[in-house]
Amino acid sequence: MPTLMLPDGNGVLVAYRTSDRTPYPAQQKGSFNRRAYAAAHVVADPLRQVDLHQRPAVDWERTIAFRRHLWDLGFAIAEAMDTSQRGMGFDWPAALELIRRSLEAARDVPGADLASGAGTDQLPDAGTFTLDRVRGAYEEQIEAIEGLGGRVIIMASRALARTARGPEDYLEVYGRLIRQSQRKVILHWLGDCFDAALAGYWGNTDVSAAMDTVLELIREHADKIDGIKISLLSKGYEIDMRRRLPKGVVMYTGDDFDYAELIEGDQEGYSHALLGIFDAIAPAASAALVRLAAGDCEEYRRILAPTVPLSRRIFEAPTQYYKAGVVFLAWLNGFQSHFAMVGGMQSTRGIVHYADVFRLADQAGVLRDPELATRRMSTLLALHGIE
Repeated sequence: MPTLMLPDGNGVLVAYRTSDRTPYPAQQKGSFNRRAYAAAHVVADPLRQVDLHQRPAVDWERTIAFRRHLWDLGFAIAEAMDTSQRGMGFDWPAALELIRRSLEAARDVPGADLASGAGTDQLPDAGTFTLDRVRGAYEEQIEAIEGLGGRVIIMASRALARTARGPEDYLEVYGRLIRQSQRKVILHWLGDCFDAALAGYWGNTDVSAAMDTVLELIREHADKIDGIKISLLSKGYEIDMRRRLPKGVVMYTGDDFDYAELIEGDQEGYSHALLGIFDAIAPAASAALVRLAAGDCEEYRRILAPTVPLSRRIFEAPTQYYKAGVVFLAWLNGFQSHFAMVGGMQSTRGIVHYADVFRLADQAGVLRDPELATRRMSTLLALHGIE
């Protein structure tokens, strides 16, 4: 197996030999008993991206091909979400084009499923607005998605976080959006660990008080809500909220630290999943979910347990830069020919981080071709003066 020298974080290079190819199939080999959404990344087109601060240039062919890869493994797609760099270089016009193309591609894939993020990111990042303007921005995106035949995930809004005066403003805005929606929606509570601009969301910096507000909203509109994804990186909060959801409304874990435990669940229940890490570990996650559905919890744990240290390294603080690790693994695994990201986000992590992700991905069995991955890792090392 290939060997290369990797930095260990102490200024020392250590020889590392990769393992065998991934043992996991490239197609789903059974059914799931959990709903599983993979939040998918976008593939930039560096040959057309003249200015990193202009509208992003996207390699649509490779971007859609990656979604087909996820569908083949049994995942639904959470489209145009945080993982696609919404609000971090990927704007609303590009997101709408992505949603349109993904919906078109899904028509050719039996059983393909997706839901798409609607937010307010067409509004400027600075300043405050009236609630009517924030709601209008949400409505514009929801109407566009539903007009294409899509289902909606109502994303957290930086503009609403700046504008709302308290819980009642969140209840008013979200209540109207939910009532107006054509189909059941998924709510998305993204914590400030992912985006500092969302601190105090739902009108309270105390998470328990904020949760009370969300639950009030859900109970009032339970017939129009499919579920809620929370990304607080706290399994305790998730389990507490999961137990309090009304019948028919499900919990989608967004916890990229403790997803294995939360999806398996306990005697009192379990979480479904809407995860960015599924983009990076899709074959292993698919195989694990198949074993879970078959009642083989021991094999489920054996497969997923090694992916958790990988996920925790990718999603370490500053957590919002996790997208770099996701795209890095897509490059190592041959899903794209380069490691260039929208807005140049690949620069947000250092070479020691990428070296650790390489090691952990290999140990988790998610490198499809260790020889290819080693060649590409060697290229990245050389760019950092390690040859």
